[in-house]
Amino acid sequence: MTTSWTMTRRAALKTATAAAALPLVHLRGAGAATTLKVGFWDHWVPGANKVIQQQVEEWGKKNNVAVALDFITSSGNKLLVTAAAEAQAGAGHDILQFGTWDPHNYADKLEPVDDVIKALETKAGPFNGVSQYLAKSKSGNWIAVPTTWGSQSKPSCARISLLKNYTGLDVTQMYPAHETNGDAAQKWTWEGDFLKAAQAASKNGTPFGLGLGQTSDSVDWVGALFTSYGAELVDKSGKPTVNSAAVNQVLEYAKTLVPYLPADAVSYDDASNNRALISGKSALIFNPPSAWAVAKKDSPAVAADSWTFPSPAGPKGRFVPYLGFFWGIWKFSQQKAPARELIEYLLQRDVVQAREPVTQGYDLPPQVSMQDFDIWSQVEPPKGTVYNYPLRPWHKAAFSIAAAPAPADIAVQIYNAGVMPTMLAKLKGGAGVKDAISWGQSQVEGFIQP
Repeated sequence: MTTSWTMTRRAALKTATAAAALPLVHLRGAGAATTLKVGFWDHWVPGANKVIQQQVEEWGKKNNVAVALDFITSSGNKLLVTAAAEAQAGAGHDILQFGTWDPHNYADKLEPVDDVIKALETKAGPFNGVSQYLAKSKSGNWIAVPTTWGSQSKPSCARISLLKNYTGLDVTQMYPAHETNGDAAQKWTWEGDFLKAAQAASKNGTPFGLGLGQTSDSVDWVGALFTSYGAELVDKSGKPTVNSAAVNQVLEYAKTLVPYLPADAVSYDDASNNRALISGKSALIFNPPSAWAVAKKDSPAVAADSWTFPSPAGPKGRFVPYLGFFWGIWKFSQQKAPARELIEYLLQRDVVQAREPVTQGYDLPPQVSMQDFDIWSQVEPPKGTVYNYPLRPWHKAAFSIAAAPAPADIAVQIYNAGVMPTMLAKLKGGAGVKDAISWGQSQVEGFIQP
């Protein structure tokens, strides 16, 4: 399951006629003369909205600010359509939540928030690299604030018993629910134990649920694979690098992997891997804890046999896909000062930590120092199942996002078109590495041309 939705500004504006009318929760501070209008993502975890609503209400009363809080569903792309409609109209919310690429899509319409970032980093340290890549303008200014609300990563989630039976791997010992030196995890590499396990799982009828479609779950895991080989389709200067040694290397490896992926991997959407795990038909997927949370409700035995841990490592390191959400302030806002203050308040460590139990640890703080909350040790079954969902120092891993480090206006097109997983899909369909590279080159050149 994914909770990040992407759309280019051009596509969004084509579909936007007006934002859907949604209920507002009005929070009135005594004597307040104006209203701060806020649009947050409608969280998928039951009860989560109520917690942040209470936090906003407390802040509003304390600061004598009237707040109109609007929870906007992602269903039907309403979050995207709302952003597009408001950008076009120059009116709407003061604070709005944005998906992965949208800060760059609306960069010229968003208020710089360097002062908010500085205040947050002074208290809790830096934001992760992916958040910086997505929320900074070309000039280096922050155009949105990375938020915990809905942000996620997509590490491995494996069936403990199946990997142990197939390969002898005990993932609970490789990545235990406590600090360790990490030596046992060093064999968890794409070309090592991961490939052996994928082959064994396929042979035994529970193939790894890794898609080669064009939606984000497919794009994200393949993007992390490419990054772990140092393979870029476009470099940070905007130059195509599809036909490079690194891209050839990762595709040569992919040729050995794709035969063991599901027969319908090319048609996977973002629900396919969830269904595969929950139904017991897959030994491993890459996903945030949402799939496990649904399994806990619908397939308790599967949930109790699942363990989350980082992605395999490649020649250039271990990378875990990360998709962040952002809170931005429109330039047309007449309430910029209280908007800044509310965002800063909601991202304080104690305020963030108070929300985590309700979201079951799904929300992953973009500030590295906050990835030590107790919630990830407490969630079960089994005990410690998502302890390794946040990155721990001994993981020796980093977050990544597909299509980086290309300039964002090019990267978003590579990402939304699913270029990387489609290259692997072509290999699964029988094409050679040269053919996949030739196709990828033609796609990238089309994105770069004005």
